[in-house]
Amino acid sequence: MKTADIRSTFLDFFRAKGHTIVPSASLVPASDPTLLFTNSGMVPFKNVFLGSEKLSYVRAADVQRCLRAGGKHNDLDAVGYTARHHTFFEMLGNWSFGDYFKREAITWAWELLTQVLKLPPEKLWVTVYHTDDEAYDIWHKEVGVSAERIVRIGDNKGAPFASDNFWQMADTGPCGPCTEIFYDHGADVAGGPPGSPDEDGDRYIEIWNLVFMQFDRAPDGTLSKLPAPCVDTGMGLERLAAVLQHGHSNYEIDLFQHLIKVAAELTGTKNLANQSLRVIADHVRACSFLIVDGVLPSNEGRGYVLRRIIRRALRHGWMLGVRGDFFWKMVQPLVEEMGEAYPELRAKQAFVEDALRTEEQRFGETLEHGMRVFDEVAGKLSGKTIAGVDAFRLYDTYGFPVDLTADIARERGLEVDMAGFEQAMNEQRERARAAGKFEAKGQMPAELASQLAPTVFLGYDALAATGSKVLGIVRDGRQVGQLDEGEQGFVILDRTPFYAESGGQVGDTGTLSQAGGRFEVADTLKMGGVFFGHAGTWHGVQPLKTGDVVDAQVDTARRQSIVLNHSATHLLHAALRKVLGTHVTQKGSLVAPERLRFDFAHHKPLSRGELAEVEALVNAEVRRNAAAEVRHMAYDDAIAFGAMALFGEKYGDEVRVLKMGEFSTELCGGTHVGRTGDIGLFKVVAESGVASGVRRIEAVTGAGALAFVGDEERRLGELSHLLSSSGDDAVEKLRQLFDKQKKLERELESLRAKAAGSATAELAGDAQDVQGIKVVAARLEGLDAKALRDSVDQLKQQLGDCVVLLAGAADGRVSLIAGVHGGALGRIKAGDVVAHVAKQIDGKGGGRPDMAQGGGIDAPDLSTILAGLPLWVSDQLRA
Repeated sequence: MKTADIRSTFLDFFRAKGHTIVPSASLVPASDPTLLFTNSGMVPFKNVFLGSEKLSYVRAADVQRCLRAGGKHNDLDAVGYTARHHTFFEMLGNWSFGDYFKREAITWAWELLTQVLKLPPEKLWVTVYHTDDEAYDIWHKEVGVSAERIVRIGDNKGAPFASDNFWQMADTGPCGPCTEIFYDHGADVAGGPPGSPDEDGDRYIEIWNLVFMQFDRAPDGTLSKLPAPCVDTGMGLERLAAVLQHGHSNYEIDLFQHLIKVAAELTGTKNLANQSLRVIADHVRACSFLIVDGVLPSNEGRGYVLRRIIRRALRHGWMLGVRGDFFWKMVQPLVEEMGEAYPELRAKQAFVEDALRTEEQRFGETLEHGMRVFDEVAGKLSGKTIAGVDAFRLYDTYGFPVDLTADIARERGLEVDMAGFEQAMNEQRERARAAGKFEAKGQMPAELASQLAPTVFLGYDALAATGSKVLGIVRDGRQVGQLDEGEQGFVILDRTPFYAESGGQVGDTGTLSQAGGRFEVADTLKMGGVFFGHAGTWHGVQPLKTGDVVDAQVDTARRQSIVLNHSATHLLHAALRKVLGTHVTQKGSLVAPERLRFDFAHHKPLSRGELAEVEALVNAEVRRNAAAEVRHMAYDDAIAFGAMALFGEKYGDEVRVLKMGEFSTELCGGTHVGRTGDIGLFKVVAESGVASGVRRIEAVTGAGALAFVGDEERRLGELSHLLSSSGDDAVEKLRQLFDKQKKLERELESLRAKAAGSATAELAGDAQDVQGIKVVAARLEGLDAKALRDSVDQLKQQLGDCVVLLAGAADGRVSLIAGVHGGALGRIKAGDVVAHVAKQIDGKGGGRPDMAQGGGIDAPDLSTILAGLPLWVSDQLRA
């Protein structure tokens, strides 16, 4: 069975069991700011298990793409050297959120594996937690697995409930026993069954883990039963495919074999078992899907991890003899294998190829040189350790991530002094660590979330609401009963007109008021995905308490400004795609009252013409005054309708579609204008680059745009006044002034050159002979540093064996230029000449033996100091 067929068979099986089929979430976690990447199948459902998010379904199945190549979960070093480690992998999972439990999960797993996928039952072993008699009995008495093939696993990690068969999300919170299903590859493969001393062998391979979340773990370690136990399962698609395709290594499955064969063709490699081919095949999946999900190569955070993976793949291509582009050409065969399951990969193929090609060309220029440096360093070693400073030099100068250096070292039986590297790279590490902190605002206490219904948002239709009830108050991350005068916290209402920060749109501000006082709302945030937390300060003669009723009032003028900017952002996105191409996708945005900021994928700055065209397209849509229509529909129907889903957003079963005329259709939960004409005017104020392959446009709308245009007109008026121009010919007059300035500068340069020529001729005639060496020391007025250097060069050529020092003064400072030529070289150094004079005028200087420069204060006795230089030269020659 092909890998693609396994994927679809799994989903079809659980669809028939009443499961909602959920599309894979992004590799960039939308709902977990503590993670760098989605590293397991449960990440998209984490808030559901914690009780802070509620779904419209209680059974789900998915194929989740995962990445383990950074942070705590990092398999990068093992990729290519083992049979089952990958950076990118697919996790098959079925989920129960308080619905079915152990019996259904176990019997369905057995049915799928043995009846649908036709695995021999006698080849399957299972493990259970040692006290989980319920799971044991289901396997043995109901499914019929013999007792010899059921292994009880106890606490084998040094603490109570610390076991391979007891799962927990964190030190506290949801947890429970699990049961794992293993496949026996046969006696001809080394290794023992799970729980035995040689369990790490390759004979028995885990293929599916069924987690039963039935307890809540308290800080003191005690367990209490959850009111609604859940099921979380995970089965590696690649491992299952290897078993079904009668292979021992994941790299033997059809998906990888296709990629490996193409990699072999591109690199001219005949041995298909070469480890470097495995690395390339693995890494193109990780790189391509990271780019699809909005990550681009950079020196920080997720972009740095992507860059590390790309460069590791390129280095393995280099090991195979490749000295040109090749890696980006692996995208097409990847699309052939996975494009049907992931249409977004096929849609963004050209963009992925372009991003990889750009990075490949950038790094290809330095890879060979860097490898030569590595070889030089390794060749000089007296031991087995590469110094940290050398590893840092490879990183800092040649762009070698330290793990790439360590990878190369390991292949040669060497190691890297990581402590020394980290010390040398301390400042860069601090910046990277700061960029890699993913801190969440407004965390929702799980105990509070479990008690509440989601906040009802009224803000699409109203900016005020009366009679809203305070459902909860959060202060310093904990639920509290009240806020006293001057205390800050989050207030959660049953219904609110306040928009919570989401999709780039900032949260609303305003007031929550009652007879006893008012709560000044400084921001509104989503807490737990479905609760609106009003962040602010309470001012009142009485406390604000849970259960109080308040009147909510949004800052109307501020919201209106935000609305204009948000709708204009959608029009800008559409205009950019029309002018630049469909590769343009959103990489981030900020919709604030005073401006909008839009980051998008594009590999070069926009020309003035392109910016003008984008601006004109947006303003044309504003003048067209099309209605902004909002529709609610299923996600798949919205995509078929032509709506664009934005990067980084998490969408539910039903989505909100905003359609503005025929120009823009996007999924968006934000607040918007009624008609595009409400925007009034759109004006671009800046365009810049923010990262490799990412550009940024900042713009203003409405009154902000009018104010910007007014300021521009004022500046133009001042410029016209200075030029004595009417305004229409200001540019031409300014151009004439620049031309005149350049002409005058050329004339001045010519005059200076003539003056310098006359001066040097006169100075050459006055040179003093000191033991056969001509010495010139003089002050020249009106010459800059360049003219002084030219004069020194002329004197050196005219005098032959000489020592020359020229000084020029301006604004109380002195520039010194010294030159030594001919027979004087080796006996007198230009740097010493400059230093001798500079130290007498509170200055310093230095340079090459034949030419040096310095400076100091324009002292009254400078002429006397210069007159004494011949005597100093004489002393130096006698020394």
